[in-house]
Amino acid sequence: MSKVPLTATGAEKLRAELERLKRIERPRIIQAIAEARAHGDLRENAEYHAAKEQQGFVEGRIKEIEGKLSHAHVIDVTKIHADGKVVFGATVEVLELEDESEHTFQIVGEDEADYKNGLISVSSPMARALIGKTEGDVAKVQTPGGIREMEILAVRYL
Repeated sequence: MSKVPLTATGAEKLRAELERLKRIERPRIIQAIAEARAHGDLRENAEYHAAKEQQGFVEGRIKEIEGKLSHAHVIDVTKIHADGKVVFGATVEVLELEDESEHTFQIVGEDEADYKNGLISVSSPMARALIGKTEGDVAKVQTPGGIREMEILAVRYL
């Protein structure tokens, strides 16, 4: 399997979630299962079945995060020297030419994307249109509503 790009911030968030799941959630669920077992007949014990279901979700998420981290190519954006070009991890300020609105986006890995918080996936049409451009360039993005034109106001590596 090939390496998947991930920002240092995204990798740290995944590590923190993994740590929380292993150190807090897993022991809490094990304790809940033990308490439910103490109540007797497991066939009709709703607390036991709920705790076992939770355990399955937590263990699945732990495996998922460990897999993502093992296949991640962590990129520290602050150490990038791209001469003002938009690259993976860059924070880009754009002016949407149609309505003169300004937006700020950071180009991140697919698992980190959160459009509402300005984090766009490196594989999204918008990121693909921006990558390689520099301040002052106009990027054209094909969207379901038509072509959007955005002027790049600033490129930062935070």
